[in-house]
Formats: sequence, C-alpha cells, structure tokens
Amino acid sequence: MNKKKEFIRSVKFLLFSISAGLIQGISFALFKELLHWPNWLSYLLALVLSVLWNFTLNRKFTFKSASNVPVAMLKVACYYAVFTPLSTLLEHALADTLGWNGYLVTGINMLLNFITEFLYQRFYVFRDSIDTNELARKEQEQK
Repeated sequence: MNKKKEFIRSVKFLLFSISAGLIQGISFALFKELLHWPNWLSYLLALVLSVLWNFTLNRKFTFKSASNVPVAMLKVACYYAVFTPLSTLLEHALADTLGWNGYLVTGINMLLNFITEFLYQRFYVFRDSIDTNELARKEQEQK
C-alpha cells in the first residue's frame, strides 16, 4: 500500500465529505427552519441528499473506481440500511426527546458517518476496484 497515495485518498474523502456535510447541513436547516419539520425527518432527508452527492464524487475521484455503479450503490445502501435507522433514532432520542441541540446531534451523526463510511467504502465497497477508472488510467499513463 502506497502511504502517500492513501493519505491523498483520505484527504479527498475528507474534502468531499465536507462538501456533502455542507449540503446536509444547509438542507437540514432549510427543512427544520423553513418547513418546520421534526429533527428526525429533516435529518433523514438531508442525509439522503448528502449520500448521493458523496457517493458520486468519491466513486469517481477518491477511489477512481470503474466498478459496476448499481452494485457499488447497493453496497452503500446496505451500509445506510444500518446507519440510517440507528442515526435517525439517535437524532430523535437526543434532540427530540432529551432536548439536545438538533444541530449538535446532527454534527455528531455526521462525524460518526464520516469515519465509518470511509472505512466501509475503502475496505469493502471499492476494495477490489480502486484506481480502475479512466481517470486513474490516464494518471498512470502520465507517469
């Protein structure tokens, strides 16, 4: 494993996750403040928007994967089939039931999501297809 390449991959994942976090944070605020939806629903819909954004960018630019998109997305959907209910319950329990600040709880969920999703995508979803897309091939040719 090339440590420099993996460090760059981690930084890319972080930057794309920050952009997805911005999408999630802004859409959460719009749903909560403008539409007055409950925390759990605002969180859930904002999460879906950020997942679609994050998956698309990380597949192409971070992991440079040429893997079958539906298969990769199904694997990510499996992750979210576990993460989403658990994090939505946490959101509801802490913010709606215990009165914690909804933005703080969403931030905690986003941090948990960032760490676990990177590990899941790196070592399961794209494990065998990293650096196989056209972008990766062009980079190899330039060396």
